[in-house]
Amino acid sequence: MATKTSEDAAAGTTAAQHDDETAQGVETAAQDTAGKAETEGVSAEGATVAGGTEEAADGALAEETADGPVDGPADGFEADTADAKAPSGVGQGAGAVVSAALGLVSLSGGWIGTVAGARQQLIGQLRTSSTAGVATQIKAVYGDSWHTTALWAGFFALLALITGVVVLARPAFGTPGRPQAPWIKSVAWAGVSLGVIGLLLAVLKYSDALLALPSAS
Repeated sequence: MATKTSEDAAAGTTAAQHDDETAQGVETAAQDTAGKAETEGVSAEGATVAGGTEEAADGALAEETADGPVDGPADGFEADTADAKAPSGVGQGAGAVVSAALGLVSLSGGWIGTVAGARQQLIGQLRTSSTAGVATQIKAVYGDSWHTTALWAGFFALLALITGVVVLARPAFGTPGRPQAPWIKSVAWAGVSLGVIGLLLAVLKYSDALLALPSAS
């Protein structure tokens, strides 16, 4: 009977030791699990912080690339200043139009040529006596008036020619690499062409090669 009691006590002690070891093992496993979870949380937080840092760096790089370097605004200001100093071409366009207009006027002598011719005709009538010959009267009344009109026509033609040539040659003395507008070239060439034609007609009229005075004989 005493032996059985000793065996039961020994068995209870062994069971208690086993339970203590089991509890310690569970506690150790729980601590390991908690430590692992904490380590994983720290790693995840570090990865999140690192990812945010990389995104911020990429955003800063993209913004710097889009906006350009620090000295970009200064370069842009210099470019705007250069564009402001560059000629706009308004003067060249106006010159081309003036050249074409003068070329058209040169074909008829214009209002000034008409008035000058009428004045010369009046002078011829006043200075020529009624007893003068027919050839003399024709020359004084009509010939001198015709020549005066031709002179004014040639004057306008020469102005048209010079103005057109100046407009066409202007880009060579202006800003390098700045082309002239196509319509300016077209109008300027039209003025030059009309000037040449008007000058040729003026020379033919003044030399009596075109529409010569009638013969008195």
